[in-house]
Amino acid sequence: MSRYDVVVIGSGMGGLTCAAMLAKEGIKVCVVEKNHRPGGCLQSFRRGGRILDTGIHYVGSLREGQTMHQYLKYLGVLPRITLRGLDPEGFDLIHLEGRTFRHALGYDNFVEGLAADFPAERSGIAAYARLLQRIGGSIAPEVLRRGQLSAGATEYLGVSAAAAIDELVGDPLLRRVLAGSAPLYGGRRDMSPLYHHAMINHSNIEGAASFAGGTQRLADALAEVLRAAGGELLCDARASRLHLSGGSVCTVELNDGEQQLETRWVISDIAPAATFALVDPTPLLRRSFLHRMESLPYTYGLFTAHVRVRPGALPYRNCNHYLYNTPDVWSEQGDFEGCNIPVVLLCMQPSAEEPAQTDVVTLMVPMRISVLEPWFGTRSGRRGADYEAFKRRFAERTLRFAARFFPGLDRGAELLCTSTPLTYLDLTGSPEGSAYGLQKDFNRPVSSLIPVRSRIANLLLTGQNLNVHGMLGVTLSAALTCSELVGEAYLAKKIGYA
Repeated sequence: MSRYDVVVIGSGMGGLTCAAMLAKEGIKVCVVEKNHRPGGCLQSFRRGGRILDTGIHYVGSLREGQTMHQYLKYLGVLPRITLRGLDPEGFDLIHLEGRTFRHALGYDNFVEGLAADFPAERSGIAAYARLLQRIGGSIAPEVLRRGQLSAGATEYLGVSAAAAIDELVGDPLLRRVLAGSAPLYGGRRDMSPLYHHAMINHSNIEGAASFAGGTQRLADALAEVLRAAGGELLCDARASRLHLSGGSVCTVELNDGEQQLETRWVISDIAPAATFALVDPTPLLRRSFLHRMESLPYTYGLFTAHVRVRPGALPYRNCNHYLYNTPDVWSEQGDFEGCNIPVVLLCMQPSAEEPAQTDVVTLMVPMRISVLEPWFGTRSGRRGADYEAFKRRFAERTLRFAARFFPGLDRGAELLCTSTPLTYLDLTGSPEGSAYGLQKDFNRPVSSLIPVRSRIANLLLTGQNLNVHGMLGVTLSAALTCSELVGEAYLAKKIGYA
């Protein structure tokens, strides 16, 4: 039987980051991953000779001296990846009611750009920017160097993002523009906390960038750091049972008994309910607790279509486009059977031969898994002709809708591949195929947050369900998880002074 200090379940961004951090500290770590390759939503894949990303298309705070850049510097992966900074004049373009509004890089540019469109709201826009900086700055590198992973701001978990925006600015259209990236975090008017809205938007305003060559490079880089420090990564290794002794996990069973790993600690990067379902029956996990974990609401999933456009059809823009088909930017509702699409997030990939032209567009639409009920219980590649027909029809309608904003985009386009929340369910095991994990609720901030420590003494949790989703949020959650083993002040300073 193999013995480890820590076994990490799941090799998404959270699992790989935890493993790399702990291995760098001399801790014997093994990551177990049920799929053929590591990475989770970091995975990239090839279709039609193109490298396509699964779930992460751009990330914030990636300029030197900013938070995400500092974490990646500490992890030692920067030499192995290539970052492409997004357009400073507008990394996010919000297309709403026949007009286009820009979210520009850097707070001065951000304020000036929106004030040009809404001059009477300049003071409110500036106040909004200061609020984002105050919240986002709570995890800045200078905070790390003081020996803290976070300097507070968690009181904003109980504040409505929509209400905060409404209080700062009066123009109804500007309110929607400021909330225009809500699909990036599963934003809802009635639930989304200001903390999450601010963290994500602050990081993007600071330094939004994409990964040239695909996000798989980051997953592979983290795996290299892990192995170089003596850690192990086992793929095709599904955690099937966590066996207890004296109220702690003693062994992790893989593939229904095929292998047993003895361990002092377990870190789970999979959903909380799925994690606790693996644990041997114990009075430490009461039925009421398990029921609560199973009944927690999740954010929606995504329908994604990767489309190769004909040469010369679309000039490349190094930014992201939010194409709205509804005046309510907080709404996820659409008549999906009738292909009535609420919003499309469109990202472009440049042509290798003609970098000024777009080669591939990725189109993402919010979608609840309930739409796909006829195919529940099936697996990717085995869902039948009706499912493939549904995906193709929805992709064609989505492309046709995007062509309202980019005329001619749909002519001669080639559909490379599509995915639905069922695909995410297969890949990541995220309940309901959720793209952003548990739905955080400002009305109930405590009950909708999951702590790092579980009721099992040596079982820790990590990943997007704990704090904020996305690469920055998951990286922070990983550091919080690892601090339980190596100490917060020690780890924070090592990251901050890397």
